[in-house]
Amino acid sequence: MIIIGIDPGTATTGYGIIKEDPTGKISVINYGTILTDPCETIEKRLKYIYQEISQIIHLHRPDSGAVEKLFFQKNVTNAIAVGQARGVMLLALANAGITVAEYTPNEVKQSVTGYGSAEKKQVQQMVKTLLDLPELPRPDDAADALAVAICHLHATGYERLVKNKD
Repeated sequence: MIIIGIDPGTATTGYGIIKEDPTGKISVINYGTILTDPCETIEKRLKYIYQEISQIIHLHRPDSGAVEKLFFQKNVTNAIAVGQARGVMLLALANAGITVAEYTPNEVKQSVTGYGSAEKKQVQQMVKTLLDLPELPRPDDAADALAVAICHLHATGYERLVKNKD
């Protein structure tokens, strides 16, 4: 199973693609960030994000996708922009026929570290360990996206196990 995890943002969007083999071993296929030019208009930035995420989906053909949910932010303008970015990502996944799950930051932290209020460094260290990476994944947005993908893998594990038994 191949899963794409996405950490949405207007300036920086993180993505991570992982694969689980039949033995249950998880490995990284690819991860990185999509950066937009802050001098561009919001519609051009959203279009660029959509095109880039669509290209990544087309290249790696994930079976499933997961996007981090927007959590409360004090800056309403920023929250709206991130919400718009999430929208184009969800659209790209839907257009590719990929089922999507959404997880809060606390759900992701709980799944990856066992503690819903874990610090970023703890999440990065667990992502490194779980994916057997030689170093911490960087930048933070990409590490967060890998954590979202791992969370989704964990969340759907029982469901897939039952399905495979039938």
